[in-house]
Amino acid sequence: MHKVSVRPHIVERCIARRGKLRWFDSLDPARTALVVIDMQETFCAPGSPAEVSGSRQIVPAINALTRRLRPLGVPVIWVLHANTHSKGRSDWELFFNYVVSDEVRLRTIESLSPGRQKVWQGLEQGNDDIVIFKNRYSALISGSSSLERVLRNMGIDTLLIAGTKTNVCCEATARDAMMLDFKTVMLSDCCAALSDEEHLATLETFIQQFGDVMTSDEALAAFGPA
Repeated sequence: MHKVSVRPHIVERCIARRGKLRWFDSLDPARTALVVIDMQETFCAPGSPAEVSGSRQIVPAINALTRRLRPLGVPVIWVLHANTHSKGRSDWELFFNYVVSDEVRLRTIESLSPGRQKVWQGLEQGNDDIVIFKNRYSALISGSSSLERVLRNMGIDTLLIAGTKTNVCCEATARDAMMLDFKTVMLSDCCAALSDEEHLATLETFIQQFGDVMTSDEALAAFGPA
């Protein structure tokens, strides 16, 4: 788990701009969902083609949070990444042709095939949890997944974002959520990146321009007394 927090000069900048640090003084559990991004083998398994070792360290924090959210009626939504391939071409050629080398490309294609995707071992799934598949960094960009439709139909207007990487799929989804008028909170102790610096850079940018940054305990406290 990353041992960093938003630096004092960023806090001061936020307060100078809007009179307070927090975006949201309170959260409504009836309108909130937890969205957990990419906690699957490709990113969590040791030696996997896109391993984020810190992702395994946030498993206990995510489990502790989901245990407390489910009794409050807060939906837990697991968003997993998958890309289809046919006749040597994928549904995201730009990524596979330019982001990864040929050797890593083949391993990544195999690891992200739709039939292999499941929530990472050790994470506790509830019977009413939802699993959604995306094929881009952001689960909320047009055509990537059904996440927005699911949220709108459930009457959700607030998202808690967890998962990996903090600065890639978590950030991309969280930014798009704000652009779509969802109140959005990145959970600092439930997200993981490849380094403290990348994790912190996302949190500091996010709290200034896109939404709130809280620990899981702070988010729970924002729901008010049980």
